[in-house]
Amino acid sequence: MKPAPLVRLGPGSQVPEWAEALERTCFGDAWGPLEDGEYLWAAPGLGFARWRAIPAAQEAELLRVAIDPQARRGGHGRALLRACEASLAGLGIQTLHLEVRVGNGAARGLYESEGWGFQGERKDYYRDGEAAALYQKPLPG
Repeated sequence: MKPAPLVRLGPGSQVPEWAEALERTCFGDAWGPLEDGEYLWAAPGLGFARWRAIPAAQEAELLRVAIDPQARRGGHGRALLRACEASLAGLGIQTLHLEVRVGNGAARGLYESEGWGFQGERKDYYRDGEAAALYQKPLPG
C-alpha cells in the first residue's frame, strides 16, 4: 500500500476543517489550533496524528490519532505512526510517550506491534472513569 502524502502543521496552525470533523467523530470534541510545541501530521481526508514535542527533553507525546472510520483496518494508522516517528526522529526526538484507554484493544495492539512498551496504568484517567494505559517507545538515534 502506498502511504498517503502527509502535511505537517506546526504550533499556532489552524487544524483543517476535515480533521476537526474527524476529531469530533472519533472523540466527541475538537481541540482547535495547535498550541506551543504541537504538530499535526495529516493525510488529508484520511487521518491525522497530533503530537506535542519537547525538544529540550528529546521527547514527544502522541496526543491524538484518528483515522476515518471507513478507512480503518487498511494500514493507514500504522503508516501514519511510522511517518510521524521518522519525522520526529529527524527533529532530534529520542523517546515517545502516549496514553490510551485500557479498553482500546485495537489501538493497544497496533502500538505494541510497532514496538511501544507498556509502562503501567493511570487509574480513573478519563472522564468516564476508565484507566489509561501508558506506553513508551525509544527512537533510533
